Amino acid sequence: MQGLVVKNTGSDIWVQFADGNVQTCKIRGNFRIQGIKSTNPVVVGDIVEVDSNNQISDILPRKNHIARRPVNLSRRIHIIAANIDVALLVVTIKNPETSTVFIDRFIASAEAYGVPTILIFNKIDLLNHQETAQLNELIDIYQSIGYKCIKAVATSRQGILDIETEIEGKITLLSGNSGVGKSTLINSLTGENRAKTAEISTYHQKGMHTTTFSEMYGLNNRSYLIDTPGIKGFGVVDMDKDEISHYFVEIFATGRACRYPNCRHIQEPDCAVLHAVDEGKISASRYHSYLSMIEEVSGDDKYRGK
Repeated sequence: MQGLVVKNTGSDIWVQFADGNVQTCKIRGNFRIQGIKSTNPVVVGDIVEVDSNNQISDILPRKNHIARRPVNLSRRIHIIAANIDVALLVVTIKNPETSTVFIDRFIASAEAYGVPTILIFNKIDLLNHQETAQLNELIDIYQSIGYKCIKAVATSRQGILDIETEIEGKITLLSGNSGVGKSTLINSLTGENRAKTAEISTYHQKGMHTTTFSEMYGLNNRSYLIDTPGIKGFGVVDMDKDEISHYFVEIFATGRACRYPNCRHIQEPDCAVLHAVDEGKISASRYHSYLSMIEEVSGDDKYRGK
């Protein structure tokens, strides 16, 4: 019998079947090592086969997934969720501040796995004039390269209707650093107090984790929302140096005009990307993020699916 994985706590896997019934299932012991290249063989969003003993016997082919580094010393990737139609990345200008490097790394990873991204700029009611100008500048950068941006105040439902329109009939991944308001956003979207919220640490201006595992919420009969744990840092996952530019859409497009087809856009002569950065046609912050990913992959700190 087939079902949809809606929660995975590590020890138990919750599977929803076509009739709406949810059952707690286990993975067959010999299934864990069969062709699995990640730290977690079954993830939220998977379509699985379940036998009469509530044991998961197979996973249907995934159309995509999104992954991050493992939190332990394992060199296998950690898959966050699978079969995603769109990813919502919740970011904030302050309380806490989301770095552009984090934003760009998430977008690049989503691009690599074929998942379109929408940026949700939350807590805009907290911004002063200068911070609002910073917000609008960031929105201009990302909208100019094709990414949808939505301004939101989850506590007052500002922007919620726009988000609902974008995710209608889709399986949506919701992600972002701890403290950006993901849980409040979930509660606004579901109309229920289903996700825990937490205060910001006043000392570090960072969020305290309220989600420890991925979980899927049904918004209606056609829309699902996957909440993911707060991610402290989104590292380079399963990428080669020569591939990274492919996931920065404006760098990839501009790079076609470079003198050398294998140009890495660092210090090569007649590099169209470097010229575009100098002329302000490519954002300096985006280019900085690109270089940081190149530098990480160039070192020994690589995480490859094996």
